[in-house]
Amino acid sequence: MRYIYGLAEKPWSTEWRGISPPLLLFNKSKEGVLFIMAEKILSVFIDESGDFGAYDYHAPFYLITMILHNQSIDITENIRSLEQHVQNLGYGQHAIHTGPLIRRESVYSHELMENRKKLFNALFNFSRKLDFRYLCAVIKKSECPDIITMTARLSRSIADTLRDHLTYMESFEHIIVYYDNGQLELTRILTSVFNALFFHVEFRKVKPIDYKLFQVADLICTMRLLSKKAESNSFSRSETEFFGSVRDFKKNYWKILSKKQL
Repeated sequence: MRYIYGLAEKPWSTEWRGISPPLLLFNKSKEGVLFIMAEKILSVFIDESGDFGAYDYHAPFYLITMILHNQSIDITENIRSLEQHVQNLGYGQHAIHTGPLIRRESVYSHELMENRKKLFNALFNFSRKLDFRYLCAVIKKSECPDIITMTARLSRSIADTLRDHLTYMESFEHIIVYYDNGQLELTRILTSVFNALFFHVEFRKVKPIDYKLFQVADLICTMRLLSKKAESNSFSRSETEFFGSVRDFKKNYWKILSKKQL
């Protein structure tokens, strides 16, 4: 008896952004296909905040977020609803970037606060309703005098975070890691750590516009970083204008999102 892996176009097509087709396991014998069983697959969408450059007191942390989604959970309707909402706001096919949205930068530089909040709330409420979990790994750049030290500390932080939840991770037969390869150093770390810890791992390069869960990773990454700033009451002016007080941020936003941490 042998097993053949294949991709199924149904029931969830990649036509709807954010969905990856489920991997199927065909159990074959001389008599033909006896049964078809969907393999249990975990999608891991990764985003980062920070870089491998010199320490800057304006950006004291390097943080990565891993969105964990069981592919057996269909989120097609959630994605349709978000896309329709974003289109109704006049953005068409748009990848929401939380940091620039809050700071009124990049494509949002001329947007009014009211419109930026509507777009933020669209992604926030989409995330709030989704069935997913997340993990975060964070290091202090002040403790990394050079890139070698930073690479070692970040690798250890990611590995320790995954080991703490090894039972959950190993309950899946296949892990697919999605990253935009934005930083070569992080790409190498992720490849090394995941392959060292897990046997059946696949890596895919992703574009934010194509996957809503990657935009969720960006949201969680930004909000986790803001929660670190909230600990020292060090919100910037733009962050205070957007969320109100630190207390408002914690109560109205972070408390809700933090419940999804694994």
